[in-house]
Amino acid sequence: MEAKKNLLTYDGLKKLEDELENRKVVIRKEIAQKIKEAREQGDLSENAEYDAAKDDQRDNEARIEEIEKILKNAEVVLEEEQDKEKIGIGCTVTVLEVKTKDELTYKIVGSTEADSLGGSISNESPIGRALLGKKKGDTITVEAPIGDLKYKVLDVKRPK
Repeated sequence: MEAKKNLLTYDGLKKLEDELENRKVVIRKEIAQKIKEAREQGDLSENAEYDAAKDDQRDNEARIEEIEKILKNAEVVLEEEQDKEKIGIGCTVTVLEVKTKDELTYKIVGSTEADSLGGSISNESPIGRALLGKKKGDTITVEAPIGDLKYKVLDVKRPK
């Protein structure tokens, strides 16, 4: 079975590559120094600094492994390959929630990059899925636990 492709914007790919480089070069070195200093204090059985540094090392290595897996199956969504008339991954979309009249702005990204608190939603989320392929002026309906929500697309900005 083939692994699921991780859709990424070019910015998302760059961020992950930068984080990976930082974790491998800078953070590994900092942690190694902390472990060295803790070892110099003597008895490791009751050394909180040593335990904390080893925990940091384990967490860093786990994140490196996670990023490497994401990048191994990454597929960058290229702007030039998308329909310029329709909403696609990488677009920033402003919508009006019809009932409440709330304006919301989302950047549609692959699930790996999604950060709802930061305004980035996954193309696999209910709203993200409903917006894909739509245009400015279109109205979408999204099923939610509280009932169907209607959104009108007010603006679409393409990635630069």
